[in-house]
Amino acid sequence: MKDVCFTGHRNIQFGQYREKLYDTLDKLINDGSDMFYAGGAAGFDTLAAQTVLDLKVMYPWISLMLVLPCPPEEQTALFHDSQRDVYYDIFRSADSIEVVSPHYTADCMKRRNQALVDRAEICVCCYNPALFKSGTGQTVRMAEKKGIGIINLFEDE
Repeated sequence: MKDVCFTGHRNIQFGQYREKLYDTLDKLINDGSDMFYAGGAAGFDTLAAQTVLDLKVMYPWISLMLVLPCPPEEQTALFHDSQRDVYYDIFRSADSIEVVSPHYTADCMKRRNQALVDRAEICVCCYNPALFKSGTGQTVRMAEKKGIGIINLFEDE
């Protein structure tokens, strides 16, 4: 079995990636993956967590663990109300939750990204290489350094 982490950009078109992500995760589950780690950010993290939760209907043995950079009220401080509502729906539905830092700090996002990669053998991402200096880029480079499999779903929008 191979544990899977997610990373991706915040500004994505959900409709463009929903089916591709669903098909990718369905294949990974059928290949034995059953543990999925998401970081709780808006955008691709949200889509990934929602997709895992959707797939739990067909595969009730799979698990979603949220690996959060800081407490939810701090992580969501700049979210729109609708993003915050979705975040807390995912938060309540997750199988387990780990908070990397007791408060928001300058490095808590990087520490969260490393924690995601440390737990995984596969990184499913939505990474535009033109955005090299992003947190997503940082996480993909961490995954490359660890030598784990990377599945990039990015398509030019």
